[in-house]
Order: sequence, then C-alpha cells, then structure tokens
Amino acid sequence: MGKIYPDNFEVKIGFDRVRELLKGICLSPLGQERVDQIAFMTKTGKLNFELALTDEFAKLLQDSDNFPANYFYDMRPALLTIRTEGRFMDVGELFNLKRSLDTIMAIVRFIKQQKEETYPTLKKLLEQVQVFPYVKDRIERILDQHGKIRDNASPELGQIRRELFAKQGSVSKRLHAILKQAQRDGLIEEDASVSIRDGRPVIPISSALKRRISGIVHDESSTGKTSYVEPAEVVELNNEIRELEYAEKREIVRILVEFADDIRPYLDDLLGQYEFLGTIDFVRAKARLANRMEAIKPQMRWESQLEWVNAVHPLLKFNLEKENRKVVPLNIKLTEDDHLLLISGPNAGGKSVCLKTVGLLQYMLQCGLLIPVHESSLAGVFDQIFIDIGDEQSIENDLSTYSSHLMNMKYFVRNTNERTLVLIDEFGTGTEPMLGGAIAEAILNQLNQLGTFGVITTHYTNLKHFASGTDGIVNGAMMYDAHRMEPLFQLEIGKPGSSFAFEIARKIGMPDVILQEATDKIGKDHIDFDKHLRDILRDKRYWESKRQRIRQVEKTLDDVSGRYEEDLKKLNNQRKQILEEAKAEAAKIVAEANKKVENTIREIRENQAEKEKTKEIRKKLVSFKEEVVETDAEQDEWIQRKIEKLKNKQKKRKEKKEKVTNKAVQQPVPKVEKALEAGDMVRIEGQDTIGEVLELGDKNVIVAFGQLRTSVARKRLQIVSNNEAKREQKTYNQTKANVNKNLSAKRLNFKPDIDIRGQRADEALANIQAFIDEAIMLNVHELRILHGKGNGILKEVIRNFLKADPVVNSFRDEHIQFGGAGITIVELG
Repeated sequence: MGKIYPDNFEVKIGFDRVRELLKGICLSPLGQERVDQIAFMTKTGKLNFELALTDEFAKLLQDSDNFPANYFYDMRPALLTIRTEGRFMDVGELFNLKRSLDTIMAIVRFIKQQKEETYPTLKKLLEQVQVFPYVKDRIERILDQHGKIRDNASPELGQIRRELFAKQGSVSKRLHAILKQAQRDGLIEEDASVSIRDGRPVIPISSALKRRISGIVHDESSTGKTSYVEPAEVVELNNEIRELEYAEKREIVRILVEFADDIRPYLDDLLGQYEFLGTIDFVRAKARLANRMEAIKPQMRWESQLEWVNAVHPLLKFNLEKENRKVVPLNIKLTEDDHLLLISGPNAGGKSVCLKTVGLLQYMLQCGLLIPVHESSLAGVFDQIFIDIGDEQSIENDLSTYSSHLMNMKYFVRNTNERTLVLIDEFGTGTEPMLGGAIAEAILNQLNQLGTFGVITTHYTNLKHFASGTDGIVNGAMMYDAHRMEPLFQLEIGKPGSSFAFEIARKIGMPDVILQEATDKIGKDHIDFDKHLRDILRDKRYWESKRQRIRQVEKTLDDVSGRYEEDLKKLNNQRKQILEEAKAEAAKIVAEANKKVENTIREIRENQAEKEKTKEIRKKLVSFKEEVVETDAEQDEWIQRKIEKLKNKQKKRKEKKEKVTNKAVQQPVPKVEKALEAGDMVRIEGQDTIGEVLELGDKNVIVAFGQLRTSVARKRLQIVSNNEAKREQKTYNQTKANVNKNLSAKRLNFKPDIDIRGQRADEALANIQAFIDEAIMLNVHELRILHGKGNGILKEVIRNFLKADPVVNSFRDEHIQFGGAGITIVELG
C-alpha cells in the first residue's frame, strides 16, 4: 500500500465526498463495506485489474440495461449463525437467501453471455464463484413463491395443517351458528360479528347479558358495556386448534433445522458467493459513478508521470451543473524532465482547484476508480502522495499557520523520492515575504534534486525566476482576462503568471493615490516586469490560438482528402465489381440465347414442312428476344446478330439442298464417321455446342447439352474428340464460374445482422452504410442492427441516418423477446 500524508488527506482533496457518492449508489451493505475498504494502491497487477473491471462494467451498463440488480441481500450474518449445530434461519431469512441466490445465478448467466474479447476481466471474476443449484432447489421445496412454508414441506406438516384447517372450519361454523341464535334471541346486536381476543375467537355481548351465554369472558370494552365471550361449546375445539398450531410451529422449526444441517457443508462456498455479490455491487457503483462523471480508464504507464488532457474536477462539475454552468477542463503534464510545476496567477483564478484536481484524480485512479479525462491522456503511478493545503494552525501544539506549513515541508523533504507526488498550495506564505520566499526557494530546490513530482502554487516572484532557470521545474500560469478583469480558469504551462495585484485593486475602487504610492515604494521596474509578463502571455495566447486554428484547418483538409481517396477507391472497386457482374450476366444471357436459338433452328429444320409449326416456333423466339431486350439492350443486339448469322447459314444450306435436289444428284454425305455409342461427345452439324449421347434409337439419338436433353437425328450429329470436348467444357465452366463466382460467395458469407455496440457514431454509420449497400447488391430485404440500449444516443443517430436513406422503406424495434429497443429491424426497398 502506498503512503499518504497527512491523515486527513482524503478530506482535503474531497475524496470523502466521492466515498459518500459511491455508498449512495450501492445496493446493499455488501457493496458499502467495499467502499469503506477503498485504499490507495501501488501494485500494478491489482490496480490494473480493478481499473479494467470498472472500465468493462461501465461499458456493460452503457450497452445493456438488463443487468440483474434486485435482491442484493447480505445473508452472511444468517449463514454464520447456522454454523452452530441446532441453529436455524427464520422463514424471512430463508426467503431472502433464496432470492439473493437467484440474483447471483442471474448475474453469472448474464456475464457468461457476454463476449469474451469485450469483457475478459469480468469473465475472469467468475472464476472465484461457485453456484450450487442444490441449495436453491432445497429452499424451493420448503418455501412457495411468496416466501411461505409449503404444506408439503414435510408429510407431518401436511397432516397437521389438514387437521388444523378442519378444526378451524368446525369452530367457525359453530361460532356463526351461536352468533345467529343470539341475534335472534335479542342478546346481540344485528351488526355484531366474531372477534379475536388473545388469539381466541369470541362473541361481543352486552355485559349485562353475558351470563345468558355459557362460556369464558376474555376481554371487555374500554367502557365496560361490552364483554367478549368465548362460548363453552367451542372452548375445547379452540384448545385443540391451539395445540395443532404449536405442533405446526414445532414441525416448521424441525424443517428449518434440518435444512440448516443440510447446507452446513456448503457454508464456506455460500459465503464466497456473497463476497462475489459484494464485489459486483461495489464495481457496479464505481461504474455508474464513472458514467455519470463521463470518466474513462486512461492509457496507463506503470511509472511516475502524468499527461492529462481535458481533466475535470468531478465534484466541481456536479456543483456547477446545478447552476447550469460548465467546468473548464485542465491540461497538465508532469514528466521526468519537467517533474515540478510551479503555478502562479491571480487570487480566485483557479490555482487551488487545479492542485486539488491533480490530487483527487490521481488518488481516485490509484484507488481503482475511472477518472474524467480525455481518452488521449496518459496516466502513471506514484508510491506516495503528500499534500499541504489550507490553514493547519494548532492551538494544542502551539503551531501557527506558517509553522504548520514548515512542519509539512520538513516531512516532505525527509520522505519524498522520485516516485512521490507533492501538492503544495500558496508555497512560502504565512511569514515575511523576503524570508518566506528564500526558504521556499531552498525547499523547492531540494525537492527538485530529489526528483520529486509535484504541483505547487505561489505568488512569489523569486520562485518564478528560479523555476525559469532551473531544469526539472516548469512555470505555469492561470489565465486572466485583463480587459474584462476576470479569471479564465485555464492553465497554461511554460510561462509564469501575473498576480494582477494592482489591476484588481484598481477594479475594486482603491484610490489612485494609494496605488501610486505603492508603485513608488515597489519600484516601476517591478511593475513593468509584471506588465511585460502579461503582454508576453497575451501574445502567446494569441499565437497559440492562431496555431490551433491552423492545425484544425489542416486536420480538416487531411480528413477531407482521406475521405475523397477512400471514396475514390471504393468507387473503383465497385466499378470493377459491377463490370465483372455485368460480364457474367451477359455471358449467362448469351449462353441461354445460344441454346434457345439452336433449339429454334433444330425445330425449324425438323418441321420445315409444317409452316404453322414454324410460325409458332418463330413466335416463341421473338417472345424470348423481347424478354432479352428488356433485360439488356446491348446484349440483345449481340444476340440479334447471332440469330441473323445463323438464319443466313440456314438459308444458304436450304438453297444448296434445293439445288442438289433439282439436279437429282444423290450424293450422300456421311454425317458420322463411326457408329455412335452412349457416352460419345457430339455436336450438331454447323453448331459449336457439345453434348453427350445418352440413348440411341433407330433414327434419333437422345443428347444432353448441359442441362438440356433433346432428340436429334443421327445424320445431323458429328463425333467430337475428347480433347476438343475438354477445351469446350473448360471454356463453358469458366464462363459459368464468372457468372456466379462473386455473387455466390457473397451470398454464402453475407449475414443480415451487424453489431455496432461500443463504436463511435461516425464509425457506426460508415459500417451501416456499407452493410446496406452490400444487402442491396445481394437482394436482401431485411436487416438487423444491434446497437444496444444504453442512453439511447447511438440508437437515435442511427435512426436519423436511416430516415434520410432513400433505399430504406421502414425500420422498427425488434420484438421484446429478441432484444426489443436494443435492436433495429430495417426493411429495404
């Protein structure tokens, strides 16, 4: 454990209020005990585990609002009670034990369902907890869902309750009969009813008539006019009921004792489960506070240093939010080269707030809490943190304010090292300025030589000069608007600050004669030095703002240029992809057109004598051509040229055939050089398509052209060599592969779900845009976007984006059973 000085360190920096906030968030004493046990840590392993645990839990709460948070009961006292044999838990404690065990099991299930890569530390936390369903099942056999002892908790209890119920029914019937008879006899008022006195059912009757009903008087009204009589007829039955009730209690005690005996071997493991529940309660409180503070786990360097960007004092932030004001963030850097920061500036300018911010955030971080800084911040670890702030004068020890400061400085010099962070407010004040300044300068030099890290505030000019000329010490200034005469609460490192003593005095109305006399006493050179210092700071602030604007413009230009390059690359990729798909589709259409044309020509040849049949076939071909035209005009032109070419070939063959017929020249041309066999590769004369012979007939042959089976006359077939068939098949396969290659692979791998939890809004929108584009290309119409519930910010950004996208028809929440508002269903056009 690290060393903290002084004993009231937490009060001085405000960490006691952070503890109270954490306790208010805890759900049980289990977590509140852990808050009380928070301590300053320096061991990197434990500290890193605590920070990672809190960081993961904070993200878990942002991504999901379904974390089990009911019945965080501390059952350790009850479990420790039954360590002693013969002791037992009462029914209420047993019911709380059941419900809290249900909560533990629900938490374990919930964490196990999360992704290992997203929540590794939370998963590791589960290794220390063992769940015993036997204990819960054993309780459920004893208690019903309302926490009452079941009638069938034991056979004996069931018998007792049946008898008790029967007896109570008999007594109730008899009492009401006696009551009705007494009302008819005029002994009791008509609106009277059975009452209970001392656990016995009685009848209210006028005291003057109480002898008219035989029985036992159990009570009288305050006026003595009404007596409550238990009729003698039911006394014995009531006695039996009372005995059965005692028997019921004894049996319940026996059941509870037996249960305590059964679970006694599991006590240590059950107590471990409640340690786990306490850890979860504690970590949940830290995570919720971190989300409220907008805190993060910064990048950690396990050495003494800090480099914080936009650090915020959380307690100051909460206070200012009540007044609708915003806190000014702090940028601060302490490194091995510049390990001491000397801050100067006007009173009420924020020097002490700056110092307390450093102390509180570093202490929070090393207590395992997340801190409100920018994600680009770097944080280190210190073995010791010492602070000297406020008025520590002590009447008991006869110490003045300055003496108490010197006592602290003595402790600092004796105990600091290169892994110590010291925080000193108003360094050197409380005594004569010249002497106090000299002593402060010597102490500052000693701290610098020891390599101590620290933040020190001062008004002393000699300390500013010393820091400017000493390695290891750097000046810092709290900025002040000299025109409006008001502090800016901004820290600027590198230059000392002015105290603006004369300007503030002039602002509040101090007479000029006094200010002039003060100027004469201190010397105009000193005044001018302070003035020149302010001018330098003002000029530096101006050029810093100019440089910042230039950096922002350059960054914007770089971002725009990067986006243009990325968009251009995407467009080129899309262009290539579209061209490949268009070529593949064209090849597919050409293949289909070739088949259709070839079939048409074959049918025309085989039915030349039937003009009507020929017209019908040509009509089908025209219809097919029109369909192709609608698909793609350019491809239609290619197909048309192919058809015309084939028609010309057919016309020439017909003219040649007619010419040969007119000359009556019989010159048979062998179509097939050898006898056809099943399995031969053939093509139709005058065509390129190759098919396989399936069946042989007397005149015709059944041939398979791809997926098409057709009957062709033997004489029209030509046998094709195996090598030529292989070449044709290879060309066909390549064409077919190009058609479906890209789309098939994408359809196989495409998932209609996208998980953008934990992503920033711009990153999530870019991923969703690409996701929708791919879905449109693959003709997918319904998508699921998993964004989680959290605070609803990411969901709102996504839905505004979907509203503006013209391809989105509608979107809605998923069904409550499958994720509800944490998932958006998108319907595409």
